[in-house]
Amino acid sequence: MGGVFKLLLLFIAVPVIEMALLVVIGQYIGFLPTLGIVFLTGFLGAFLARSQGLQVLARIRSELAAGRVPAESLAEGLLILLAAAVLLTPGLITDLFGFLCLIPATRRPIRQALWRRLKSQVESSRLDVVHPRSTAAAVIDIEPL
Repeated sequence: MGGVFKLLLLFIAVPVIEMALLVVIGQYIGFLPTLGIVFLTGFLGAFLARSQGLQVLARIRSELAAGRVPAESLAEGLLILLAAAVLLTPGLITDLFGFLCLIPATRRPIRQALWRRLKSQVESSRLDVVHPRSTAAAVIDIEPL
C-alpha cells in the first residue's frame, strides 16, 4: 500500500505545487511572461529531447552493430523519454527535472543513482531461482551501467 500512496501523493502534490508556483511567479512578473516561460521551456525541452534522443539512438545502433548490448544507452534513452514527458507538462519543477535528464553531464549521475536504487531493491527482494529438475540455484547478478 505504501507504493500506491507514494504514487498518489506524487500525482496530486506535484501538480498542486506546480500550480501554486506558477501563480506566485505570475503575481511577480505577470500572466503573459509566466505563460511565455511555460511555452519556452516546452519548446526548448522538445527540441533538446529530440536532439539528445537522436544522439542516443545513433549510439544504440552503433553498439548493436558492434555486437555489444547497449544497456547504458537504453537507460539514457529512457531518461530522455521521461524528460520529454515531464517537459511537456506545464510547470517549473518538472521542467527543471526534465532539463537535468536531458543534459548528459547531469543525466549520467541520475542514471547511476536510479540503477543503484533498482539494484538494491532487487537484491533486498532477491529470490533464488531453482530449476524444477535440478537442485542448483541460479542467481542473476545485475551489473551497473
